[in-house]
Amino acid sequence: MGSAANAPSRPHRTADGAAPRPRAKPAKCRVAAECEQLEQLPNIGPSIAGDLRSLGIHHPRDLASRDPFVIYQALCAKTGKRQDPCVLDTFMAATDFMRGAAARPWWAYTQQRKLVYGSV
Repeated sequence: MGSAANAPSRPHRTADGAAPRPRAKPAKCRVAAECEQLEQLPNIGPSIAGDLRSLGIHHPRDLASRDPFVIYQALCAKTGKRQDPCVLDTFMAATDFMRGAAARPWWAYTQQRKLVYGSV
């Protein structure tokens, strides 16, 4: 006898009984000028995009003139808790990219963050 834990999973269905369409991830941009949605930025997924929107940042171009540390501090204040320092690394990567730098992974900014901001 099989248990529910061993039963094959069934795909969820929409109200009309059809299988739902998988959500397409926005393609990541290679250059800043291509970006129309926050999720198109390298290193930015739905969660960080939502955090940015909660701070009033709705378009990638809004990041070009912003200070990543100020964005990080605003997010900490808004959520009422200290965010992981890798979030600051991510903001550094995004603002740098929107200012014309090549796309780099967020962790490439960790050393720079530590030098510039110390322990956050």
